[in-house]
Amino acid sequence: MTDDLFAHPRLAALYDVLEGERDDLDAYLAMAEEFGARRVLDIGCGTGTFALLLAARGIEVTGVEPALASLDVARAKAGAERVRWLHGDATSLPPMEVDLATMTANVAQAIVDPGDWAGTLDGAREALRPGGHLVFETRDPAYRAWEGWNRSASHSVRDGVESWVDVLDVSLPLVTFRWTYVFPDGETLTSDSTLRFREREEVEADLRAHGYTVEDVRDAPDRPGREFVFVAVR
Repeated sequence: MTDDLFAHPRLAALYDVLEGERDDLDAYLAMAEEFGARRVLDIGCGTGTFALLLAARGIEVTGVEPALASLDVARAKAGAERVRWLHGDATSLPPMEVDLATMTANVAQAIVDPGDWAGTLDGAREALRPGGHLVFETRDPAYRAWEGWNRSASHSVRDGVESWVDVLDVSLPLVTFRWTYVFPDGETLTSDSTLRFREREEVEADLRAHGYTVEDVRDAPDRPGREFVFVAVR
């Protein structure tokens, strides 16, 4: 089930404003250049920010996203015609052969069901050319990021919309939380999310089990010491 933050039209339209500067994408752009990627699959592309950054560099991009409202936002952006947009997920991709597949931000952790996670790894591998790279990030459970997810730490007002987050349940490896949004017209919307906090060893074992070679596990430049960035090769 897709979170309302991405699936509700009013929240999807606001997503880019709420996220602000996406400095976290700089590392992915650098890796696309590092690996000489000319064809990229952006899994869980959301409102298309990363896909459009790649396309602006002349890279052939396919963005796949299960939330139609987010895809509608992406398709309405300047330069959207340069990207191939697909409604769905990595388990139902058409035939392709890309140099790089990515899952930025929370995408990998939002795939909480083991069967869906296995299907995503298989789908990404099938889409990659031999020697192609899969890159994604996941938070290090040892950092216990959820302990900072509360109203006092997260409250903000952007474009007149008040928002904050509260943790609903911690049953590791799953953490469930709720974002609340209060609009200037008085409407209040909420979006519940669950993330899976996988240990580094678990992710490496999953990758090997699905036919990848783990080439590197890097630190996230924008969140040093808090996340693992996995670089795997088909």
